[in-house]
Amino acid sequence: MQLEGLKFYGYHGVHEAEQQLGQRFIVDLEMELDLRPAGLSDDPSDTVNYSLVYQEIRKILEGPPRKLLENIAESIATCVLENFDVESVRVKVMKPEVPVKGSILSHASVEIFREK
Repeated sequence: MQLEGLKFYGYHGVHEAEQQLGQRFIVDLEMELDLRPAGLSDDPSDTVNYSLVYQEIRKILEGPPRKLLENIAESIATCVLENFDVESVRVKVMKPEVPVKGSILSHASVEIFREK
């Protein structure tokens, strides 16, 4: 199950201006779980409610400031693994507007994979 292009506005970053002004963040999430029960039953209770997953990610991205993308990604992975019936998770956190003088890159990102 994938959730891609989740967009949030948060106050994360190493630089003081990032924590004061804020910026956009984009999250891609891939969760490994057995989709067969839901596929056979057509019952939403047999799968992960991705609206609830989105809300948990939103709490992290719109919550207290963090300095590193790595910390945001770890927090998302831990939250999803602890609160939802998934075997593993791949999290990518992107910062589209990178505050690097003279930068011409489209974004900075980190990607992690964690499993139970």
